[in-house]
Amino acid sequence: MADALLEREKTVFIGGEWQHGRGSDPLQVIDPSTGAVLSRLVPGNAGDVQQAARAAAMAFPGWKRLPGDRRARYLRGFARGLEARKTYLVRVQMHNNGKPRIEAEIDVDDAIATFDYYAGLADGLDERQDARVDHMGGAHFGLVRHEPVGPVGLIVPWNFPLVTSAWKIAPALAAGCTAVMKTSEMTPLNELVYGEIAEEIGLPAGVLNIVTGAAEVGVALTHAPELRKISFTGSNMIGARVMEAVSARCLPVSLELGGKSSIIVTADADLDQAIDCIMGGIFFNSGQMCSATSRLIVDRAIEADLVEALVARTNALKIGSPFEDGTEMGPMTTNAQYRKVLSFIAEARSDGLSLLTGGDRIDRHGDFIAPTIFRDVPRDHVLWRDEIFGPVLATTSVASEDEAVAAANDTIFGLVGSVVSGDWARAKGIADQIEAGQIWINTPQIVYPDSAWGGFKQSGIGRELGPWGLSGYQGVKHILSEV
Repeated sequence: MADALLEREKTVFIGGEWQHGRGSDPLQVIDPSTGAVLSRLVPGNAGDVQQAARAAAMAFPGWKRLPGDRRARYLRGFARGLEARKTYLVRVQMHNNGKPRIEAEIDVDDAIATFDYYAGLADGLDERQDARVDHMGGAHFGLVRHEPVGPVGLIVPWNFPLVTSAWKIAPALAAGCTAVMKTSEMTPLNELVYGEIAEEIGLPAGVLNIVTGAAEVGVALTHAPELRKISFTGSNMIGARVMEAVSARCLPVSLELGGKSSIIVTADADLDQAIDCIMGGIFFNSGQMCSATSRLIVDRAIEADLVEALVARTNALKIGSPFEDGTEMGPMTTNAQYRKVLSFIAEARSDGLSLLTGGDRIDRHGDFIAPTIFRDVPRDHVLWRDEIFGPVLATTSVASEDEAVAAANDTIFGLVGSVVSGDWARAKGIADQIEAGQIWINTPQIVYPDSAWGGFKQSGIGRELGPWGLSGYQGVKHILSEV
């Protein structure tokens, strides 16, 4: 695969210009379905981050003053730029992430929709400024303004390139912030296209800066004095380090972290619909989703029938290269995650858990793991409690709705949840009781740009998407005056 993006020598975009990264350890970008090296990139370093943060700070006053509808034009420019590159970006996703074509296409479409959505919000920003508040007593009135927090740092993960970056770049720029983005060292290729589009649409220099790199770049980003907020998506372990670093300056953070989410299936559920939702929730993207509904909680009355049908459907999944016709699940994106998931499976097998299907690697080139289901998993077992981030489902059965809700909420996480039921009102009542930020009822995991994304408990701080995502990059100013 000889493409300009894969062969790119300059991997740092600062102040509107491409530069050679100054990092000392080259990055190897791997095709996880073959193990082949796609590209070797020289990353940025702490010095590049410092330069990028200064560029963002210098660009901020002008970008902040730009009318919202002007910023909206640039956001639509990003959407059209992604649109024009869709075929190419899908192919890079398939190579670098191992995503089947349909999943890669969904990702690109999601990024396009996100930029278009925030362009629409940016269009109306100015007319909503200076909203009047008539204070009690009548001697004073207030004017409320929503203003950008300043230059921000954005750290994105490897499991959904283009998507998570769009969820951060689009609202930040719409609000009037400038940004420095760190790509994942595992999957940097698609994210670099944002620099190309920025050049193409004439985005003012320094508004968006991109530094490719690993831990050194991330640490430097959290310590850059010019940046006034950090937005991070990734693991709880790294999220804690980000929050600790930023806390020294008492700056705001938004953290989208892990999950160990449940899908509850009631006795009156349609089995085919339930199986569709279960499989999409755990095997999409090879289970590499913070939103994976990796705990199945099913009413005891239908448990045997559901599990039998679920195993049959799972065994019929076509696992293979993203470029093979009909592939439904690809490899793990990184070898490190592949080995981590296999270690979880090995522990569960060693502990004698009931393995229904899968439970091992697939014997072919690349980092493939068979979709795996363990039945009747004890609720104190690591397989039930820890985020695995792979295609591994743990099941349990319950005798009542109350027990189902209690099992769903018995976790340190609170990102998402699903309910499948033949009675919508009943499902809604269960959804109301689940302690999580997004709940799906009788549907696979669909996320719209105008929905809210984020969790409770240890699943993070703040919300992305929708108007809440925009407000995360804004501060509220209240101007008080005598009448």
